[in-house]
Amino acid sequence: MTSPTRPEENKPAGSDTPEAWTFFRQWLKNPLAIAALSPSGRQLARQMIVELPHAARRVIELGGGTGVFTRALIGHGIVPKDLLVLELNEALYQHLRARFADAHVVCGDARELKAIATADGFLDRGLADAVISGLGLLSMTKRTQVEILQAAFSTLTPEGRFIQFTYGPKSPVSRELLADLGLSVRRGGFAWWNMPPASVYVYTRNRSRAVHAVRTEGKG
Repeated sequence: MTSPTRPEENKPAGSDTPEAWTFFRQWLKNPLAIAALSPSGRQLARQMIVELPHAARRVIELGGGTGVFTRALIGHGIVPKDLLVLELNEALYQHLRARFADAHVVCGDARELKAIATADGFLDRGLADAVISGLGLLSMTKRTQVEILQAAFSTLTPEGRFIQFTYGPKSPVSRELLADLGLSVRRGGFAWWNMPPASVYVYTRNRSRAVHAVRTEGKG
């Protein structure tokens, strides 16, 4: 019996051959630095986009990879000049820079996001409404997770969201660590067709931290 054809938007990661090959070659060079064998799929990108705040205008993407999320963000209506894409891998950075010339595409470490976004001039137009992360938080140390989350939330509005996907069965950031950082988490969608399947998690400041952020921003 022939299997039913999947909808176009549910094509698994790796079906876009040039992007998949670019990604895979970089994984072969440094598998510990890249969390997956293939770029994320369109279904996962859609699940990430759904979690953007209502009327989100300015977005930062961490770990741009081959641009699957970048393309989805622009397709959603995020204007390239209001999109900062950070990628540490030099070859993938060059790929992104060539494909999304009108966006702020920067090669750098996510732990240094605030300094990078400031130097680039992205924050001159205001804080971001959301950070979408394609980083492999699950495989990182707690210290690295803390540094990335602190850097990300330093660039977000008080009500901003940090949107992360993971291949694991639960949040890649522990409840204990989130409590220390004053953050809350909820589970979003699940992308069955992604290779491998992935869950989406949304992190936000606890109310008291959000109020403090408002006051701090007002003083700035």
